[in-house]
Amino acid sequence: MEAVSIKKVQKLLSIVLLAVMMVSVFSTVVFATTPNQITADKTIDDNTIKTLGQRVVGILQAVGIVLSVVILIVIGIKYMMGSAEEKAEYKKTLMPYVIGAALIFAASMFAQSAYDFFSGLGNTAA
Repeated sequence: MEAVSIKKVQKLLSIVLLAVMMVSVFSTVVFATTPNQITADKTIDDNTIKTLGQRVVGILQAVGIVLSVVILIVIGIKYMMGSAEEKAEYKKTLMPYVIGAALIFAASMFAQSAYDFFSGLGNTAA
């Protein structure tokens, strides 16, 4: 008896969801415009995009630096407190960590170099 009531509830729920979907599809309002009616109110210049990119990269770099320092502290404490076998395991995990931390610290320099290189290419072609 219990399974029959669950099936009824599922069917009822399916019907209600189908009705809601149909009402939402048929009750939408479309505002059509012609290409002549479209005008640009605001323009985005290169400085706005550059500033936004610098903010995003700065935030990501700051979060990466904080996380890398916290992880280094945790690995260091575990290394000091661990046995000889655990110390060997922490040494294995330390090399990928060092590579990742170096990439995080060098990311901003790489991004700035790439930006300077490609913006220099654009200026010489003009």
